[in-house]
Amino acid sequence: MKVSRLKYIAMGAILGLSFVSCEDFLDRPNEDSYNDGNYFQNDAQTKVSVNTLYNSPWYDFLSRGYYKIPEALSGNLLLGGSPYANFTVNGSDEDMKSTSNSLWAVNAQANTIYNRLKTANASESVKNTAMGECLAWKAMAYFYLVRILGEVPIVHDNSSEIAAGNYNEKYKVKAADIYEYIIMTLEKAIELLPEENQAGRIDKWAAKGLLAKVYLTKSGINANGNGQRDADDLAKAASYAKDVINNSGKQLMANYEDIFKGENDLCEESLFGWRWTAEQNNYTCGNCLTSELAMKGFETYQCWGDWTAPSVDLQDAFGVSPLDNPTQRNQSDARRKATMMMAGDKYSYWWQDKGGFNYLDFLYDKEYAPGSNDGLQSSTGANIAKHLYGNTNDHIKTFGISPGQQCSSLNTHVLRLADIYLVYAEAVIGNNNSTADASAIDAFYKVRQRAVSAYERPASITLDQVLKERRLELAFEGDYWFDLVRMSYYDVNKAMNIIKAQRRNGYYGLPDLYKEYKMNNVWNVDESSMYYETNTPKPNVTASIFKLPLPDEDVVYNPHLLEDAQHLDVRAEFVY
Repeated sequence: MKVSRLKYIAMGAILGLSFVSCEDFLDRPNEDSYNDGNYFQNDAQTKVSVNTLYNSPWYDFLSRGYYKIPEALSGNLLLGGSPYANFTVNGSDEDMKSTSNSLWAVNAQANTIYNRLKTANASESVKNTAMGECLAWKAMAYFYLVRILGEVPIVHDNSSEIAAGNYNEKYKVKAADIYEYIIMTLEKAIELLPEENQAGRIDKWAAKGLLAKVYLTKSGINANGNGQRDADDLAKAASYAKDVINNSGKQLMANYEDIFKGENDLCEESLFGWRWTAEQNNYTCGNCLTSELAMKGFETYQCWGDWTAPSVDLQDAFGVSPLDNPTQRNQSDARRKATMMMAGDKYSYWWQDKGGFNYLDFLYDKEYAPGSNDGLQSSTGANIAKHLYGNTNDHIKTFGISPGQQCSSLNTHVLRLADIYLVYAEAVIGNNNSTADASAIDAFYKVRQRAVSAYERPASITLDQVLKERRLELAFEGDYWFDLVRMSYYDVNKAMNIIKAQRRNGYYGLPDLYKEYKMNNVWNVDESSMYYETNTPKPNVTASIFKLPLPDEDVVYNPHLLEDAQHLDVRAEFVY
């Protein structure tokens, strides 16, 4: 039987019995490969058994869905002609299939390793910690699945379902029940996890932070379009977030751009993170985003992100335009430059062997950047800055090893402390339009003031302010689309209207503008040839866009997936 037919079930059993060891971001044993028969024999092996959940099974999601789904669908990213830009994704889409496969692989591996850990020959504290990490990653995988696909099956124990032989007869479960399943999974993870784990690993506070975000999202799932979120869920979201803020001892980093530098991969602001490494035999243990997002010639290894551009709408949100003279551009928000590079931008932490990276020099100086394309390729006048490690020299200087093709050691922050601050602010506002609650304002203020140093603490904050702040703070971190999905649960018209109002096209004439500025230091905007393009029609926005289709192959092998989702009392059905 083909593996694809067993995707929900068998993958974990297959992979769980014969691990491929990625060089650990922490400690690892000497074995390069190991199997169930000779592993789980001591504390060191037991701890390392969870390492795979921090990288390899997430790789296809990172490379195919992580930025296309949350960023292109949401209007943060311009991907010309992509179905993710115009809401025409269908069940045959290869990126959607890879995304689904990846997330189910995480769930399957988490299930298999979790069950094997129960009989590991290790101390209870090490076993509990490793089991808690498994459940936390399992919850994260389901959190992505339910927000991307809506109703999906629940696979609680891969081995038992293989033994039962009903793996192609799974029914979809209602989204509200999936959220409840995620919550019970995180509750068990919190019970097992320590308050302090090794740097980069999930601890109790990370799981509580994720639980706060899950409750905030779940709060609107049964709103039935009435605009009112569940007050109890909102209260729990606020309570868990406040617990993390007040009692975890974790702090925001002082400088926003520092969060994304390799030397801060394991910073305490990163509650959940994919911990990648270029030092391994299996390339799926490495981060591919520099290849995907950087421009050709940015790195020795091939990059193809010239046309993967920050949207005009996101630039609008930051208060900037590609037509702005670089010497007069609004520079008040430090996150803009750390998120996207524009004319006039320079970065001291990239291309350190060349004295730093200069965006315009890269575009137009072949001696400086011999491998680059000829001039500006981005139709929005910007390129992505997040997720880039620089060149090979920068990678060696930071990590002590060379990167490879689609393979770096730069970590990806999946859930940050700043996110939890904003979750708290939104949960306190709840079903109101604004709040004067001091603690909610403090949470919002700490995030915004870090980025906008002149920002003064307000007397109140609105829900729309918090949502915009989330967009700016977490841009290109795979989150904004899910904010809109969360909104669609309780106010779908507002979510649709946000998208309908976006500027999702590019500009005419920017290459000429940028080249003239580089060559002659003249910024001359010719409005007759340099303007925003409005000929491309806006995409058709309906309520159905907030749930992507299941891959065709899943439906072929299991026709039950075409049927309505069923209610399932998950707490009665499943036990950890």
